[in-house]
Amino acid sequence: MNLFNIITDLKAHEDKVCALDMSKYMRNKFEFFGVTAPKRVEICKSYFKEAKKLGVIDWNFVEICWQHEKRECQYIAAQYLKTMKKALVAEDLPKLKKLVITKSWWDTVDILDRVVGSLVYDNKKMQEIILEWSVDENIWLCRVAIDHQLLRKEKMNVELLEKILVNNLNQKEFFINKAIGWALRDYSKTNPIWVKRFIEVNSENMASLSIREASKYL
Repeated sequence: MNLFNIITDLKAHEDKVCALDMSKYMRNKFEFFGVTAPKRVEICKSYFKEAKKLGVIDWNFVEICWQHEKRECQYIAAQYLKTMKKALVAEDLPKLKKLVITKSWWDTVDILDRVVGSLVYDNKKMQEIILEWSVDENIWLCRVAIDHQLLRKEKMNVELLEKILVNNLNQKEFFINKAIGWALRDYSKTNPIWVKRFIEVNSENMASLSIREASKYL
């Protein structure tokens, strides 16, 4: 099954009215076909099912999608990588980094963070790279570093989480402070005592947004 047919299928379901609404929601940063998320899932289901059987990532498909003018193509590529995360290898991290810093906005970055997380998990060398991302001047690399361990629960690398969070304290950037809050809120479901202690120790250097988000379940 040819993955590139997904783009043709998206075009076939183009809705110009919906496209305008979707673009407006994204602050008119991107153009859209106007294909909603449920329809995209429906379109991709059979393609991704076959792709998983092959077990090899088609990076040419990913790159073509990322270059496409319509935003849904980036969504498709990111979801494809999420589906194929077990096929990722260490050499793919620079490719993922390129995607994070290209056509960057929260909508794609917040899919890629867990893709990166699946690759970095239990790999000390790549964890060192993620630490470097956490102090990069690119806010989206920092956001991925902060949230790449979401939903880890008991498998959370707490030492790594703490280092990354501390690296991003005293921030004024909304997307960084929001990510800090999300990371802490998520882990508070597993280890509320640790999260409470982190907030107590670092509250003077944390944005109110981060504290508010982190305290939701405490």
